[in-house]
Amino acid sequence: MRDVLGRAVERGEVPGLVALVHRHGQTHVVALGTTEVGGDRPMAADTIFRIASLTKPVTAVAAMILIEECRLRLDDPVDGLLPELAGRRVLRRIDAPLDDTVPAERPVTVRDLLTFRLGLGPILAPPGTYPIQRALATVDFGPDGPDCGPDEWLKRLGELPLVHQPGTGWMYHTSADVLGVLVARATGRPYDEFLRERVLAPLGMDDTGYHLPAESLGRLAVSYAADPETGTLVRREDPRDGAWDRPPAFVSGGGGPGLLSTAGDYLAFCRMLLNGGRYDDGRILSRPAVELMTTDHLTPEQKAGNEIFFGSGGWGFGIAVDGGRDTLATRPGRFGWTGGLGTTAYTDPSEGLVGVLMTQGAMTSPRHPRVFQDFWTSAYAAIDD
Repeated sequence: MRDVLGRAVERGEVPGLVALVHRHGQTHVVALGTTEVGGDRPMAADTIFRIASLTKPVTAVAAMILIEECRLRLDDPVDGLLPELAGRRVLRRIDAPLDDTVPAERPVTVRDLLTFRLGLGPILAPPGTYPIQRALATVDFGPDGPDCGPDEWLKRLGELPLVHQPGTGWMYHTSADVLGVLVARATGRPYDEFLRERVLAPLGMDDTGYHLPAESLGRLAVSYAADPETGTLVRREDPRDGAWDRPPAFVSGGGGPGLLSTAGDYLAFCRMLLNGGRYDDGRILSRPAVELMTTDHLTPEQKAGNEIFFGSGGWGFGIAVDGGRDTLATRPGRFGWTGGLGTTAYTDPSEGLVGVLMTQGAMTSPRHPRVFQDFWTSAYAAIDD
């Protein structure tokens, strides 16, 4: 793995990376390259990354805690806590004007948010193709998040029609951000405070959060994206640069801007799921809750057209679930996700395996970059029993 991933660094695909594989109580970490292009600070096991959409499974766990405590219920409407989403209207067709709508056939439920079937999200078409895309752009989606707080953001979102009837169509990302707002309102606390108390602190994820203490700022890796014409890595323009020591305006449950974390911290989260919700000192979730969360909940019709996101697999509660095995980099029943700024983490119960890869290279499409596939191929190729 060190040799294979080292070649990706040498080719300039990423300035550096941290790769971690855990199996049967043993943890192996490979740290290569530097935290920025041309820099002299080497990558280390405790380097901090923007994990982007790896935030989504964490948010799903936060919601599942409330479901187990019966403070939320899967098939209850969210209208009481999220009145901005009550009385929804739905576009007659995806290219319709925003006022060409029909009434929603039923309210949005908690299950709809967990399974990403709210009916709103990014559309796989060139920007501005449809009126709803142009409207969504004004709500400030993307890896850097909106410029307003959660109440204002949800108000803006609630003024838009849905693309699909609630519960019928899978659309990425937006449901997770709404879910974070729902958790905050259900608990009467800022989402990040509840997450810290009930998930991050119990698991010892001390380097994970939405901002950093001053003494940790130097461990944050710089984020890059490939120039579309030359392929050269260019430092991303990030409105949070210089402000990572304070909370963002919008604490995103989906990843824009998402959590900051290390490979070791995220391993603690994945090990909890691998152990059926249990960690060294107790439990975050019950085993049945983890099993429900990591079960594919989509119909074949809902998967059609979305294979670019999860291949032959499907979607559980805020997390992808692998289907058939068509390469050495996948495994049926494996679950996890990727972050658009260059991170991936999956858990394979059949092998007792967790893999976490952190890089600084933003993905240019939902397709996994080559370094992700090489990481997982190397991990599975190392199994010798």
